[in-house]
Amino acid sequence: MVGLLFNLVYFLLILAVSPLLLLKGWKQGKYREGWDQKLWGQLPGPSASPGKRIWIHAVSVGEVLQLQQIIRELRRREVSLDVLVTTTTKTGYKVANEKLADCQVAYFPLDFTWSVRKAIQRVRPDLIVLVELELWPNFLREAASQRIPVALINGRLSLRSFNGYRKIRPLFSGLLNQMSKIAVQSEEYKQRFLDLGAKAERLVVTGSIKFDGVQTNRHRESVQILRTFFQLGQNELVFIAGSTQHPEEEMALNAFEKVRQVVPNARLIIVPRHPERGDTVARLIDEAGYATIRRSGGSRSSSPSPPVGLLDTVGELGDCWALADVAFVGGSFGDRGGQNMLEPAAYGAPVCFGPKTRNFKHIVELLHIHRAAQTVHDQGQLEAFVTQMFTQTDLAHEIGSRAQELVLQQQGATQLSVKVLLEILETSKEVSYYSKAS
Repeated sequence: MVGLLFNLVYFLLILAVSPLLLLKGWKQGKYREGWDQKLWGQLPGPSASPGKRIWIHAVSVGEVLQLQQIIRELRRREVSLDVLVTTTTKTGYKVANEKLADCQVAYFPLDFTWSVRKAIQRVRPDLIVLVELELWPNFLREAASQRIPVALINGRLSLRSFNGYRKIRPLFSGLLNQMSKIAVQSEEYKQRFLDLGAKAERLVVTGSIKFDGVQTNRHRESVQILRTFFQLGQNELVFIAGSTQHPEEEMALNAFEKVRQVVPNARLIIVPRHPERGDTVARLIDEAGYATIRRSGGSRSSSPSPPVGLLDTVGELGDCWALADVAFVGGSFGDRGGQNMLEPAAYGAPVCFGPKTRNFKHIVELLHIHRAAQTVHDQGQLEAFVTQMFTQTDLAHEIGSRAQELVLQQQGATQLSVKVLLEILETSKEVSYYSKAS
């Protein structure tokens, strides 16, 4: 009965937003793929591998990229593991296929009773792993009914989400306690899960896997390819505005114009959070009077001013941050809640971001405590920070070095998370539905 109730709720929600889904599907090509997997649960079955089968779900690109080190460590310790990775978004699916070539990749089923039941029956996992916080009632109930352990890794719970879940605490606590283990990023998040009804013995603090797997080497071949593509000279100073959304591209362009009055050898590369906004950002660059070097192809008007780089592809931002002498991390002036600022920090770049970083509160606090980054609250502060970092190079080096050192000190969550997962596999091997059935 509970599952049918959720089916009805999901159906009404889909009906309500269907005009928007159809519009985005027509304009942006979204939501067109994988419906046999999403709606009917037609996910791939086990491969020929003799090892245990793990199903890992990562919602979108950021979570998929974090899985690289998790899966690499899992395979190092259990060579024969059979891994399926599911994702929700089209770009996440694309990146998973590119970056996780040794895994099966599929779309996650919608949380209807029939789709999740069919999906779990086809996948036949020994363990299901969720990344950060992705709890679907019918899915978790079905996993429990088929006696499949579920673990959450890199768990986080923002204050906003916490306040929302408190209103449905009985339901949420029931979902949490269907999980074998909840590995969270910090003590603060652990307390929030406890306050929502999670049992203490199911919770463990492992740190954030965002700190692991980040690159520190600025001289990799993939980085040099981007340097050549964007025609960056050895004596030019590079300002990168990454993971941007409206109005952050305009803010970066305005800051760049101010900086060039003091630092004429400055260059700018903009990396929008959503590559499909490439045309919009290219028009902004053109209107600002700059030529554009666009990674996806094509360029705009010629200009005596230095060209502005536009990286509107998927999966290259990590390499692009290595080009930064100064970095601005977007998603922090709008309603997104911030984006990952650890990648530019790991390269030793002085980093700034806007005031709205609720999704990275713990990381931002650490950076501020170690004087390793700066929050800028408006256009003027952004311009002042970039100008100061370009003109006071010793200070820029100090801030960047502190940021890189902090990232390296915080690493280790991957090993702890993998240890938790392998312990679950070991202790549950005799009660798993599929282990018994095989």
